[in-house]
Amino acid sequence: MNPSIASLICACGIAGLFYLDRDDSVRTSKALWLPVVYLWIIGSRPFSFWLGVAPSNGANVQLDGSPVDALFFGLLLAAAVVVLIRRGKRTRTLITANWPILIYFLYCLVSVGWSYHPDVALKRWIKAIGDLAMVLIVVTDGQPVAALRRLFSRVGFLLLPTSVLFIKYYGNLGRGYTPDGAPMNTGVTDNKNSLGLIVFLLSLGTLWHFLALLRAKEQPHRSRHLVAQGILLAFGISLLGMADSATSLVCFTLGSVLMLLAQLPLISRRPGRIHAFVAVLLLVGVFAMLFGGQSGVTHALGRQANFSGRTEIWTDVIAAVPNPIVGAGFESFWISPCVEKVYQAMTSWWDPRGLNEAHNGYIEVYANLGWVGLGLIVFVLIGGYVRAAAAFFRNPPVGSLLLAYVVTAVVYSATEAGFRYLIPMWIFLLLSIVGASAVSAGYFDAATRQILTPRSTTPHEMSTGKGLKYPGPRYANYSPVAR
Repeated sequence: MNPSIASLICACGIAGLFYLDRDDSVRTSKALWLPVVYLWIIGSRPFSFWLGVAPSNGANVQLDGSPVDALFFGLLLAAAVVVLIRRGKRTRTLITANWPILIYFLYCLVSVGWSYHPDVALKRWIKAIGDLAMVLIVVTDGQPVAALRRLFSRVGFLLLPTSVLFIKYYGNLGRGYTPDGAPMNTGVTDNKNSLGLIVFLLSLGTLWHFLALLRAKEQPHRSRHLVAQGILLAFGISLLGMADSATSLVCFTLGSVLMLLAQLPLISRRPGRIHAFVAVLLLVGVFAMLFGGQSGVTHALGRQANFSGRTEIWTDVIAAVPNPIVGAGFESFWISPCVEKVYQAMTSWWDPRGLNEAHNGYIEVYANLGWVGLGLIVFVLIGGYVRAAAAFFRNPPVGSLLLAYVVTAVVYSATEAGFRYLIPMWIFLLLSIVGASAVSAGYFDAATRQILTPRSTTPHEMSTGKGLKYPGPRYANYSPVAR
C-alpha cells in the first residue's frame, strides 16, 4: 500500500477511535489535555524532533539540550502550576500525604549542589517537577476515574496506531538497528525498549478499562466503548510482539495477571490475600536470580544469561561512581568525567557509544544519588506499595490497577532505568502512588464520582485511609466507569 494512503487510513482510524469512545455523560477538566500532550511527547520522541529542529548528535548535546524542548516543557509546567494553584486545597492535601515523594524530590534538589554541572542538573530537576505536576492534574480532576480512562485512551489512540503505521510504511521513522547491528522496531519512539515500555503501560490501563466495561452492563453506549477499547488493546498486544522487549512483555503479563486475579471472589472478598500473591512473585524472581535460575529464565525469554550484557554494564557503572554515599548529583553521572571510566572498561567487549543509562533503575539512582538516594527510592516504593494495597482494600477495581503499576515498576527497574525523570515508568509510578493516596482517603468517591476534601484529613489518614468517614459501605454501588 502507498504510504500516503496508509497515513490517511491511519488518521481516519484514529479519528474513528476518538469518536467511538466519546462520552458526554461525564465531564473532565480541559486541563487533562496537559498530561495527555505531555505523555504524547514523553512516550514518543522530543518535541523538537517532530518539528524537524532537533539538535544533531554531538559531544555537548546532553549538556546543551534543545531550546525548543525547554520552551515546550516550560510552557506545559507553567500551565500545570496555574491549574494546581487553582485547585489549592486538593493539591496541598495530596502533596502533604505523599511526603516520601516530596522528601525524595527535595534531596534531588540538594544534590544539584555537588553535581559536575549544577546548571544542567537544576534544569533537569525543574523538568522532573513536571512529572509530578502532570500526575496531580489527573488525580485532582473532578472525576478522577474518568480522567484516568481518558488519559489512557487519548494517549493510546494516537501513539499506538501511529507506531504500527511507522513500522509498516515508514522504515526511516519506525525501524532501526541495535548497537550490535540487529534490526529493531521502534514505532514512534527511538528504541525498541522505549516502544515496549509505553505500549505496556498504556495496554495495562486499557485492559483495566476494558474489564470495567465488561462489568458495567448498564453503561450507556457500552458497545461502542468496548469496540474502541478492544481495538486499542489489540494494537497494544500486537506492538508488544513487534517491540520484542522482554522486560515490557513480562511486566504487562505480570500486571494483567495481578488485575485479573484481583477480580476473583477469592481475593476480592479477602483482599489481604493479594499480599501473598505479590510475595510469591517476588520470591520466585529472587530465587531465580540467586540460585542459578537466571540463565533458564532469560533463555526462555530469548535473551542471554547476562541479560544482553547488562550485568557487565552494572559492574562497570558501580565501580565508576565517584561518591558511594551521595553519588554524582541529580541526573549527573552520565555527564560527568566518571563516565569515561565506564567507557574504557567496556571497550574491550562492546562499543559503549550512545550508552547513557545503567539499564537498572536501582543502580542508576545509586550512580546519581548514592546510598542516600537509593534508600529514599526504596522508601518511596515501600510506601507506594502500602498506599496501593490500602487503595485495593477500599476500592478493588481501581486499587488493582494502581497496585499493578507499583509492582511492575519494581520489576521493570531490575533491567531498565525506570526511576529517571521524563521516563513513562516513573510517571506512572508517581500516578499510582499519588492516586492510591487519594483512593484511600475517599477522593475517588463512588457515590458522587467526584473528589472529596475532608476537613479533618491528616497526612496519616491520607496514607492509611483510617479515621475518615465515607458515604456508605466501602464498595457500595461502585463501578469504575463513571456514569
